[in-house]
Amino acid sequence: MALLDATAITKSFAGVQALRGVSFELRSGEVHALLGENGAGKSTLIKVITGAEKADSGTLTVAGHVVPHHSPAAARALGIAAVYQQPALFPDLTVEENVGLALESGPAWRRIDWHARRRQARELLERSGAEIAPERTVSTLSMPEQQLVEIAKAIGARARILILDEPTASVTDREVERLFRVIGALRSEGAGIVYISHRLDEVAVIADRVTVLRDGQNVATRDMRDVDRDELVRLMVGREMQAIYPKREVPIGKTALEVKGLGCRAAGIRDITFEVRRGEILGIAGLVGSGRTELAETLFGLTPADEGAIGLQDDVMRTESPAAAIRKKMAYLPEDRRQHGVVMEMPVAANISLANLDAVSRNGLIDHAVERSLAIRYVERLRIKTPSVHAETGALSGGNQQKVAVARWLAINPEVLILDEPTQGVDIGSKREIHQIMVELAAQGMAIVMISSELAEILGMSDRVAVMHGGTMAGILSRAEATQEKILALALGHA
Repeated sequence: MALLDATAITKSFAGVQALRGVSFELRSGEVHALLGENGAGKSTLIKVITGAEKADSGTLTVAGHVVPHHSPAAARALGIAAVYQQPALFPDLTVEENVGLALESGPAWRRIDWHARRRQARELLERSGAEIAPERTVSTLSMPEQQLVEIAKAIGARARILILDEPTASVTDREVERLFRVIGALRSEGAGIVYISHRLDEVAVIADRVTVLRDGQNVATRDMRDVDRDELVRLMVGREMQAIYPKREVPIGKTALEVKGLGCRAAGIRDITFEVRRGEILGIAGLVGSGRTELAETLFGLTPADEGAIGLQDDVMRTESPAAAIRKKMAYLPEDRRQHGVVMEMPVAANISLANLDAVSRNGLIDHAVERSLAIRYVERLRIKTPSVHAETGALSGGNQQKVAVARWLAINPEVLILDEPTQGVDIGSKREIHQIMVELAAQGMAIVMISSELAEILGMSDRVAVMHGGTMAGILSRAEATQEKILALALGHA
């Protein structure tokens, strides 16, 4: 008997059909991956399962019993819990207070047993694999730590059906391993896990079955052992895997960025030498902690170099600040889109002009007509899906937020563009569009440095691959030389 059985679920919003007869089954002790591009219907299906939205038609069965009147309270009572990419915790309360508020019952005026609350929180955190003190304030936790607190709450609520929505979008490999251990423990206790992720490699490792949605409909449900990455991509987007990496040869020009003997003690990098030419995409690979992001931050002047030189526009210099890098036509799109890439609360137009305010201001005041014109140009150029350039950036999909971040830097007309994990956390369709933008920029003569943890992306998009290990450059491979085995050997220091 299935833990959860959603049958022929339909749901429309203002005449737009989000779900068209979707069925989804979750068994006890199973990890069932739910995949699809943004807009495929995943979020709507999860809202129906958790009671946040009422289906127009279809049935929801939990542990063999049909649920006629579903609501968030009913979902909790049935043992359904969801952990979202952005956890819903009270930031100014402690971890133990957040756990207690979620699990304790009784009148508001009751006396709180603080020792019992702390003991309960500590036990649940240990079961969730979290090394977090219960008395810590939530605002001091990283996003992965907050997700583990949410999992601890779900364990405490005896959730039998746990929905994980992009749980590894912003975590390290070590934190992924810890999460997978927790999932394994929950699975062994008979819980069912709905696992939503754009990271197909990890889905292949953790999932037992996979269901793919496209345009609000079921495309397929398969055993994970019977489907590979290429097949999943084809099911999700209706295109072959090669279409996700639309790399093409473009004329390679003169050197745009030259780095010689670069070192920065604060960043933990040393003796780095390489060059990037106009029209070239240089991929930078390496394991977590190898110094990839630290290299980008040093190039951009966020952590100024102690030694070596950086050549930009035939001018040998050290970028001692981001302002100096921008003056030399270098742009840097950081890894954490939500924290450093865009300002979520600001409109699309304001985000796009943020790095180039001189171009949209007169006498120190923003000329909103000029700003709007600039934004419209880049929205059209990068095919950003937004209802208006005045829409709040945080309301857009992850892929479109990333395009807004790219547009901001394109507005300064850079000659060198550094992209750190440019497609992290975005769906397959958005990934292809971002890759297409990179190819178009390279064809226009821009030099691109792309840092990525995805070997498929490194191999699919790079003209050359530079591999980092232990804070230095372990080797540089041509596109013809680069293979997964050679890159991993250099990344592990086995050259």
